[in-house]
Amino acid sequence: MNAPTSTSWTDANQRLMVAEFGRLKQRLGAAEDDDTIVSALESARAAMPAPAAIDHLSRCFGLSAFERDVLLLCAGVEMDAQIATQCEAATGESRRQGATFGLALGALEAPHWSALAPVSPLRRWRLVEVDGSAGLARGRLRIDERILHYLAGVDYLDVRLLGLLRSAPAPGAMAESHRTVCDSVCTAFETNTANFAIVWLTGDDAMGQADVAAQVSAVLGLDLLVLRAQDVPAANVEIEALATLWQRESILSGHALLVSCGADPLPVAAAHLVEQLHGVVFVSAAQSQPLERAGLRFAVGKPGPAEQKQLWRQALGDGASRIGTSLDGIAGQFKLSARTIQSEAASVSAALAASARPDRALWSACREIGRTKLDDLAQRIESSAGWDDLVLPDAQKATLRQIGAHVRNRLKVQLDWGFADKGARGLGISALFAGESGTGKTLAAEVLAHELQLDLYRIDLSAVVSKYIGETEKNLRRVFDAAEDSGAILLFDEADALFGKRSEVKDSHDRYANIEVSYLLQRMESYRGLAILTTNLKAALDVAFQRRLRFVVNFPFPDQALREAIWRSAFPQRTPLAAIDSGKLARLSVTGGSIRNIAINAAFRAAEDEEPLSMAHLLQAAHHDASKRERPLSDAETRGWV
Repeated sequence: MNAPTSTSWTDANQRLMVAEFGRLKQRLGAAEDDDTIVSALESARAAMPAPAAIDHLSRCFGLSAFERDVLLLCAGVEMDAQIATQCEAATGESRRQGATFGLALGALEAPHWSALAPVSPLRRWRLVEVDGSAGLARGRLRIDERILHYLAGVDYLDVRLLGLLRSAPAPGAMAESHRTVCDSVCTAFETNTANFAIVWLTGDDAMGQADVAAQVSAVLGLDLLVLRAQDVPAANVEIEALATLWQRESILSGHALLVSCGADPLPVAAAHLVEQLHGVVFVSAAQSQPLERAGLRFAVGKPGPAEQKQLWRQALGDGASRIGTSLDGIAGQFKLSARTIQSEAASVSAALAASARPDRALWSACREIGRTKLDDLAQRIESSAGWDDLVLPDAQKATLRQIGAHVRNRLKVQLDWGFADKGARGLGISALFAGESGTGKTLAAEVLAHELQLDLYRIDLSAVVSKYIGETEKNLRRVFDAAEDSGAILLFDEADALFGKRSEVKDSHDRYANIEVSYLLQRMESYRGLAILTTNLKAALDVAFQRRLRFVVNFPFPDQALREAIWRSAFPQRTPLAAIDSGKLARLSVTGGSIRNIAINAAFRAAEDEEPLSMAHLLQAAHHDASKRERPLSDAETRGWV
């Protein structure tokens, strides 16, 4: 129950405290008339519009009448100069000494020694502190500052918790599936099954889990505060102190707690804390963990495409009509939480209103969201390459265009046509680009990214693969999860190094290497985005992995006709050219990647000579490229160049 903070309640609460202090002054020896004290107390209580702070606190913590008066006596020393003077006279000590337990035992009604036992409410909940240097009876009793202000009618979060906790207001919008979870959690509390259980909210939507916890707390009449699991102190003494302070706050002011783990498991220290807490406690994590206390588990994943589409319509309001059917593509490609959709719609509303193509503006804004995660995990490749830059046989180009069609129409086929109802496996789009180095595999990935207006990320194997057991899978999980959220295209260059064949288990290294490959197979099968793998050694890939590929595109070594087409497109329009014979250049038996390298090298040679780029420059560059490959050029390949 939250203590009322209206002016009328605050004034009435202060009058009651004054009347209570008057009663204590009489017990300490002041010449006060009994009838006057009783009348003042009755009048003050009758004027209270809601229970006084001292009464609410006493009821919540189960204080006896004597314990209640001890707490009031400690408060009186701080708030009433006469009580402080009386305590000084009674103890024979300076005002600094204040009230003692011995004084309370001698002056207050119905005294009992157990009132200051370590397990008593006064000590258990740290309502008062005892200076033990002078002994228990003569040691100074000091009221906790948070409790002193609470009795005075000033209710705030304990300053010792301010740096650890943040408020989580009830959400403005929620997916229908999340509202269903809210109803289930509230039903669990209504039937009393969740009163002493930890409520686990698991899945890939940490924001959605916080929204569910906040909505349930609001229905229960509680304010939700969030504690990051990694902020829980490691020392047991600090954990117990934190648990006590939190329990006291939740009892006094009506709070619920959400321990947020993000994508990581619940740390040991946070688990120890959660085990000690009662009341309304939520744990937000990717998956639940076994604890000694009972737990209720509810899945809260990111909304599906249909729900995201509805959330976008709600968030954009009238602006949704300007986006039109493009909302289907946005909802199908990006995996965003309800809160992200709301905040993004609010931040880009002005830009959408002023844009001639609001659908493209919104698409670009969604791409920016994903970059914040993936830029730290992989290398983003900027691409402006189009289909005209890609010289391949017609069959390969047709397959690449089919890949783009699958990405664009994924929402329609999987949801509208019901293929997703058959199961979640195999819904991702994976493609293998196989061929020699320089045959255009990476360029084809860039063309697809540019065509689909998606970010392309190359996975750096050195940053992913780890010699420590389990770390490779953890790193890959982070990459896949971030990519699914952003709708990015993943490019695994030289995939045979990571997706190689599983071997016979001869030692622990073989076993864990096989586990890594198996994990990759599972993630590739469930990955909802587009993953492109390139390899020079197709035969080295695990056969089980190849079965899970939706597309396999073989990039052949270009024949002379293709090489001539590549040479014709190798030079930008602004490049000054002398007489260039692409037919003669095509006799050079190299891949498209080598052609590009030769063209660039020749351009630098021409720039240095301050001449247009000529066949002579290309000949020099071709010999330089051949020396790198340790394959000298034949006379037949370069005859007639100069």
